[in-house]
Amino acid sequence: MAVKAESINPSWELSQLLDIFPLPIRQALVRLPNFESIIEVVLDLGRPPEARFENDFVYLSDVPVTHEDIAHVSSRISTFGPDNRAGIEQTLHRVSAIRNRTGKIIGLTCRIGRAVYGTIDIIVDVLRSGQSICLLGRPGVGKTTMLRECARILSETRKRVVIVDTSNEIAGDSDIPHPGIGMSRRMQVPDPAAQHGTMIEAVENHMPEVIVIDEIGTEMEAAAARTIAERGVTLIGTAHGQTLENLLMNPTLSDLVGGIQAVTLSDEEARRRGTRKTVLERKAPPTFDVVVEIVDRGRLAIHKNVGEVVDALLRGYQPQPEVRQRTASGDVAIVQEADPESMPPLVGDYANDPREGEEHDHPLSIFPYGVSRNKIERAIHNLRLNAAISRTWDDADVVLTLKTLERKQQPKLKQIASDNVPIYSIKTNTTTQIQLALRDVFNLGSIDGEEVALREAEEAIYQVMLTGQNIELSSQSSYLRRLQHQLAEKYRVQSRSTGLEPNRRVMIFKASD
Repeated sequence: MAVKAESINPSWELSQLLDIFPLPIRQALVRLPNFESIIEVVLDLGRPPEARFENDFVYLSDVPVTHEDIAHVSSRISTFGPDNRAGIEQTLHRVSAIRNRTGKIIGLTCRIGRAVYGTIDIIVDVLRSGQSICLLGRPGVGKTTMLRECARILSETRKRVVIVDTSNEIAGDSDIPHPGIGMSRRMQVPDPAAQHGTMIEAVENHMPEVIVIDEIGTEMEAAAARTIAERGVTLIGTAHGQTLENLLMNPTLSDLVGGIQAVTLSDEEARRRGTRKTVLERKAPPTFDVVVEIVDRGRLAIHKNVGEVVDALLRGYQPQPEVRQRTASGDVAIVQEADPESMPPLVGDYANDPREGEEHDHPLSIFPYGVSRNKIERAIHNLRLNAAISRTWDDADVVLTLKTLERKQQPKLKQIASDNVPIYSIKTNTTTQIQLALRDVFNLGSIDGEEVALREAEEAIYQVMLTGQNIELSSQSSYLRRLQHQLAEKYRVQSRSTGLEPNRRVMIFKASD
């Protein structure tokens, strides 16, 4: 059954907030004529208490805040976690602490949380498209409020939604989630440093169709987000930054929109593009399909086809996004249409121009059977191939599968083989293995064995850091195993050689705590 707005009492939640303050501060808050629009209350030791609004603040008293005032508030809220955040039971309010060098609390920021309905109507069509969406905006602009509303709306359309709630800011500080999240399920995170692990756990243990995550801020969280997207789960999240360009230039989070790599072009290709020989290009398919910049609470800029937008930015263009605004009457108006002309088509090899010997009229259609679609797209991009993913095997030119599935003689694979569709199998579901298979498909020849070994080790290290599971690499010579061990040492994971020659190989694993 859907959770309705009537089940939430904003006045009761505000009264719960008032109850945590000493009487003089409480009385001053109640006397404010615009108390209903307050954003946060700030208590700093030795300074007057403040009430803050979106574009203004007022002092609540001439009397400075004392240790007793701070202790009074701290005793009426939940215990502060490792992130110095606490809450008030069954509400969305958040209290954050500032401590001195000895750990004593000398300041409190009491942020008012509200379940505001209707904040997503401005992008509800994008939300219901099933695409992964990243919300960007400055602190206090309403990202978390919109995220909560996204979770509620998607859960009410019978989607399996799981919220990874790091500081209990989305669903409130209680074991029973706030009704503002609808029928979504909520996973609490015991330590902010473990957020990426909880993201992976949510996918592996609870079969979500949608994962909702607030404040993706570290490299490990960005990597976990990519893993979630590669498993076919829709991701709705927020990230640090106000614009897509901010995100792209952030070395920690740029992977969310495809990442950046330096590429050296041939003389002919550089002339054809009219650029220098070394250029920046997008490294991989973006984790998020859509980026929404929250300019203010009623105005949004929407970047669809994020991969194309990033490509244009890296070539020096300024893509023009679609801008929507909520009018005074509450309607949604498109005040600026997206302009395809601001993103001219790619030219040269980077545009996946057909190579010699390929068909020029349509890309080679690849059907993945048990293989990650996103990793195939990344391999196609890395190799600059004229290829595309097929949704059904009967429309495919080739099928890519895993050796384990081929050995099991799956009925579908038997049917595919009977229709004379070529089947290529790979040992493991990694970009490196997929690229090797695609080289065979396109007759591109082999690549250096050292490069293959190091790529395989790097991907395994990435997966071990994310999941903690041991990964065994392909057998290699002693020289290549030594290089793989050195790479593991560089990333501070453990490795050891196992097996007998000529099948001796390296195992990558996480150090035990």
